[in-house]
Amino acid sequence: MSETTVSSSTWLQPTQGLECYINSIRSYRVLSAEEERDLANKLQQEGDLEAARQLVLSHLRFVVHIAKGYAGYGLPLLDLIQEGNVGLMKAVRRFDPSAGVRLISFAVHWIKSEIHDFVIRNWRIVKVATTKAQRKLFYNLRSAKKRLGWLGPKEVEEVASDLGVTPDQVREMESRLAAQDPSFDRTDQDDETAPIPSQYLEAEGANPEIIAAEEDDRSRNLKALSSALQELDERSRDIVQSRWLCEGKKPTLHNLADKYGVSAERIRQIEGHAMKKMRQHMAA
Repeated sequence: MSETTVSSSTWLQPTQGLECYINSIRSYRVLSAEEERDLANKLQQEGDLEAARQLVLSHLRFVVHIAKGYAGYGLPLLDLIQEGNVGLMKAVRRFDPSAGVRLISFAVHWIKSEIHDFVIRNWRIVKVATTKAQRKLFYNLRSAKKRLGWLGPKEVEEVASDLGVTPDQVREMESRLAAQDPSFDRTDQDDETAPIPSQYLEAEGANPEIIAAEEDDRSRNLKALSSALQELDERSRDIVQSRWLCEGKKPTLHNLADKYGVSAERIRQIEGHAMKKMRQHMAA
């Protein structure tokens, strides 16, 4: 079973609204330990996708419960649930029923791991944590900040000791947590005289008007070139295409002379006449 195969099913995509989604997954009952073990054996031994589907469906409610614990990061709960579902699918695929533990106990790690990665990728425009130690500090420090406000020197030392990082790393992460991403465009609360990112971060090469005009020019030129080529006789067209429009190593005048049984000078004359005729056609 692959995550892609299972995720194509609509029951894993909570796009119809949170309340509707939660009501729908409640209709799938929680499996007994024996039922869970039998389905896991079918999946592991026979590759039974229906067994995988039943295992996932019966655990969707647990994903919602876990995802709600991350609602304080300001990200849509439905997105958190979706990421948690991906973790659940990975857990189902890797679950070994002979280990003697329930699937949910095994799946918690995978569900949280996917949600953690999603939070880190999306919580702020600027990455707040990239290494494993920083991610651990990010989650633990944010939880502590709910109770503490700004950390004092002693508290910084305690957090650093508990998490196995340096006090400087704690202070840096605390600063990142307190920072706010600036608005790209001006808001009602902004000073109208202060510069905003949309004014000084403009990428001239990405101007839609310029891009559209360049695309129109390229399209027009290609059509004109194609039309001009059609005005040539077959030999002249082949010479021009071989000498100017083909990728890779281009044939020499002598190569084409051998091909058509004429002199290299005659090939040069045909090429020159064809190019002149094409320029006239494209300029008309």
